[in-house]
Amino acid sequence: MSSIKIIVPKEFTVDEASNFREKTLELLSKGEINFEIDFKDCIFIDSTGLGVLVTTYKKCAELKGNIKLYSLNPDVMKVFKLTRLDKVFEIH
Repeated sequence: MSSIKIIVPKEFTVDEASNFREKTLELLSKGEINFEIDFKDCIFIDSTGLGVLVTTYKKCAELKGNIKLYSLNPDVMKVFKLTRLDKVFEIH
């Protein structure tokens, strides 16, 4: 079971979230259902970025796939904890 690695941009906001959505939808349409989302460069995420991740997570789950998040810095992790999304996503 292979995974597609996607690196999140420095600021995961409206414009970047739109690009992420398009990319993941294209990959899902090609049968890719497992993703490794790498936050190594990301220092900020807003509600749009979170929303796109949740939508992608739901689509992957419907197809019996998964999403794993990696390398969240403390500020980004704080957002996941505040929104309780740290209980939803598998975070490494």
